[in-house]
Order: sequence, then structure tokens, then C-alpha cells
Amino acid sequence: MSPGTDVHETRGSVFADLGRPDADVHHLKAQIVTELYRLVTARGLTQTAAGAEMGISQPEVSRLFRGHFREYSVERLLGFLTAFERDVEIVVRPHGKPGESGRVSMKVADPS
Repeated sequence: MSPGTDVHETRGSVFADLGRPDADVHHLKAQIVTELYRLVTARGLTQTAAGAEMGISQPEVSRLFRGHFREYSVERLLGFLTAFERDVEIVVRPHGKPGESGRVSMKVADPS
């Protein structure tokens, strides 16, 4: 680490820490893209092959994996996961603290 570099512990989402609007959605998208990257890497696919699976071009895959996923909806990113033979299950349950807004999160059940 360089001298003068500030390091801060996150409270769970760097997007929330930065005060981004829709921080939960940005965090969810980042989690989905991280899983897509893991799947592509585990399968040894090129970005061109990954793009063919997802129905997008190689440059779009490159942008996606470099963190430029703002233009993609959560629905489209979830569709990319299903293209990699993944089931996506959405579970809605009561939030643990009455009076507080719920949160959006993702959990990978089986990384294989």
C-alpha cells in the first residue's frame, strides 16, 4: 500500500459506502457479474465463447467483466446466468427488523 492511502472497512457494500443511489441493485449486479466471471473462468472459456453463450459480443463481455454493467438490468444479468445452465431462485421473506426496509442479496448455492 502506498503512503497516504486511506483504507476503510466496508459495511457490506462499497456502493452503499459511497452513497450511491440504488446501492443494493448495484451490489446485486456486481455479485451476478462476479459469478458469471467465475463460471467463464472455471470453464476456461474465451470472452468470445462466453459472449456466444450469453448472446452478446466479445467487447460487451470485456466491458461487463471490467465493471461496466450499469446498462444491464438485473433481469438480463440473471438471464446470462441461466445461459450457463444455472437455475435462479428468488425468495421473498419478512425482514428481521420491523420498520426497516428490506434488502436485496444473492447467495450462490453450489459453485460447481
